[in-house]
Amino acid sequence: MSEVRVERDGAVLVVTIDRPQAKNSINTAAAEGIGAAMEQLDTDDSLFVGVLTGAGGVFSAGMDLKAFLAGEKPHVPGRGFAGLVERPPAKPLVAAVEGPALAGGFEIALACDLIVAGEGASFGLPEVKRGLLAGGGGLLRLPRKAGLPKATEWALTGDRVSAADAHAAGVVNRLVPDGQALVAALELARQIAANGPLAVQGTKRILAEGPSWPAEEAFARQWEVYAPIRASEDAREGARAFTEKRAPVWRGR
Repeated sequence: MSEVRVERDGAVLVVTIDRPQAKNSINTAAAEGIGAAMEQLDTDDSLFVGVLTGAGGVFSAGMDLKAFLAGEKPHVPGRGFAGLVERPPAKPLVAAVEGPALAGGFEIALACDLIVAGEGASFGLPEVKRGLLAGGGGLLRLPRKAGLPKATEWALTGDRVSAADAHAAGVVNRLVPDGQALVAALELARQIAANGPLAVQGTKRILAEGPSWPAEEAFARQWEVYAPIRASEDAREGARAFTEKRAPVWRGR
């Protein structure tokens, strides 16, 4: 779709919200485009990692209010706002953020596993300033990344947060010069994509789900994820490649 560009970089799928004239805000078409890209990432065995970014030096201003007032719904059934926030892909997703990532735009970034940001980027959940609350997962995910004290302050004030402050709080993984977020995100994505895809997906699942597991069940539930990966062809290939001192050739099975 014209609102979303999708390109391949080897085993990396690069998804660009391409509505710079509207600050990459999310209308129905953009949500459907992102959702379709996430489905492609999950179902294409030749893709290992995704990168999500915005065109024109802006990540996203969140929901397109003009489209909303015209009756559009920027949601995808089963995936939620922006085709992403309620069901992110099973494979890792890296956000490359330049400029503002505000309201739903911040929630899109928080739905990604890692965030790479330019030094001039900014983040925020300003919904309270409009008499609303952040319903796209920001209030659920931000405390896990920034800690409850910082998340509470940012969410209740609705103020913008600089990329440097977001990096210091652990929300941003890598802080880079302006204009280099996509380049750095691709480097990070390629580094992840060089690893065993089943192992990477299993690791992501345990990191995401593990904190909610009862302590007495945690290792048993981890084993349910781990056992089929340990028995996979990729696990044997990884061991062979190590002993043969060569790069592994992953098959995703």
